[in-house]
Amino acid sequence: MAFRNKLSGFVRGTLSGSSASSANAPEMHMFNTIRCMATKLFVGGLSVNQFLRHGRGSKARRPNRSRALTQCPQKQGVCLRVSTRTPKKPNSALRKVAAVRLTSGFEVTAYIPGIGHNLQEHSVVLVRGGRVKDLPGVKFHCIRGVKDLLGIPDRRRGRSFYGAEKPKK
Repeated sequence: MAFRNKLSGFVRGTLSGSSASSANAPEMHMFNTIRCMATKLFVGGLSVNQFLRHGRGSKARRPNRSRALTQCPQKQGVCLRVSTRTPKKPNSALRKVAAVRLTSGFEVTAYIPGIGHNLQEHSVVLVRGGRVKDLPGVKFHCIRGVKDLLGIPDRRRGRSFYGAEKPKK
């Protein structure tokens, strides 16, 4: 509505200032003005003509970072290799990781959280999504306390993340 008001006001202003000799000239001038404006006014990054011709198009979808899970919350896998990796600068450590072949057929690198673990080659683990910020290419986590990966004993805080049982009183 506001666009129409601005357009009509602009056209009225240009028509009143024009000195046309023929009767058809004001209408032609108005048509040319509108056509010229239509190419200049933008509708969400598009000119009006482009918008009318093609529409808005489809919205770009975000790439799925954990394609290996195939739309599942977790996937089971078998450890192919258990090793350590050094993180990016400025951090310094030996992070424990496992190369895992998932049931979906993908081979991924998964982080083993917590202090100490019992994983070795051919161990069965459950893997969830979630990257490790300072390890490039590590986009999955092993879940503690499930399958062959034991939970952490004597853990008192954040027990649900590490598969620890409630301590006896």
